[in-house]
Amino acid sequence: MEDKIYSFVMRGELAKVALSKSDIVSKHAASEILSEEYIQNLALDMLDDELVNSAKLMATVYTAIAAFENGVRQFVVKILIEKYGENWWKKSVSEKIRKKAESRKEEEQKIKWHTQRGDSYINYVDFGELGSIMTNNLELFQDHIVSIEWAKAIFSTLERSRNVIMHSGELGKRDIERIGTNIRDWVSQVGQ
Repeated sequence: MEDKIYSFVMRGELAKVALSKSDIVSKHAASEILSEEYIQNLALDMLDDELVNSAKLMATVYTAIAAFENGVRQFVVKILIEKYGENWWKKSVSEKIRKKAESRKEEEQKIKWHTQRGDSYINYVDFGELGSIMTNNLELFQDHIVSIEWAKAIFSTLERSRNVIMHSGELGKRDIERIGTNIRDWVSQVGQ
């Protein structure tokens, strides 16, 4: 019996090594990202295995949403810089959104011991506010999107899912599929 177990384990290990050297395994595999060092630093081994596994699944979903959100931020800034240059922030973003983002950045700068969101004010804008910025500059975005309502609906759906995950909730399969559909639709239309 021990020989069968040993054989089974060894075949698994050989398969893992072979897959790691091929292009079959995604470059986004969690095992590459979640290194042993992080596991130790975060004391994951001390937490309930079921809760950790559930959180890992939601972390994968969050990864997709975060990459999408940051891609949209880059897209918005790129379009606005093309039109307004380096003064895009003051020329294209409403005063209300600017003041809120600038206030957030100032507050973060006071906490020197913690990493900040970024250098650009766009990093301090709520996900949903990206749609408002696009609306204020619709003539610049209308060639890229189906309609502003379409873009805002995608942002709203993904923001809702993002907020569930960020507050340690779990999404169902339909929600995860909806996220994928929205991301695919956006990338097919706008690119990224």
